[in-house]
Amino acid sequence: MRVSDILSSSVVTVDVDASLAEAVGRMLDADVGSAVVTDDGAPGAIVTERDVLEATRRTDEPLSAIDVRRAASAPLVTIGPSASIRRAARQMRENDVHRLVVVDGIDVVGVVSTTDLIANYTGIREAERKHADAEYEWLTREDVR
Repeated sequence: MRVSDILSSSVVTVDVDASLAEAVGRMLDADVGSAVVTDDGAPGAIVTERDVLEATRRTDEPLSAIDVRRAASAPLVTIGPSASIRRAARQMRENDVHRLVVVDGIDVVGVVSTTDLIANYTGIREAERKHADAEYEWLTREDVR
C-alpha cells in the first residue's frame, strides 16, 4: 500500500509571515490539526496543534502577535506519494514526528499522520479477520465436509 492511498488531501497552507492566529483560524475552518508553512509557495515547515499549545505555554502574547515561524516545526519532513506506508511509518519514527507532508516535487499533495497509519493498519487487520471468519464458516459448513 502506498502513501497516496491513505493521505489526507485536505491541506491547509499558511505563509511564513502570517500570525499564529491566522494559522489556527485556517486549521479550525478546515477541521485539520496542522498547517503547512510556505515561503514563496514552497513548503518549509509545519505548525501543529501541539506547536500552538507549546507557543502559548512559552509566552503570554496573544496568538495574533506570534509569527507562525516562531511556533512552526522545521525542517519539514516530507515523503512522496508513491512511498510505501511502511517507509512512512519508519520516517515518522526516525524523525520523531506524527505527520509527514506529502509532496510531488515542491507541490504539497497531502498530509499523512500516525492516525492515518493506525486506521489503515486497523482496517487491514479487520479485513483479515473477516476473511478468516468467512473461511472458517465455509470450512465448517455441513455440506462441505
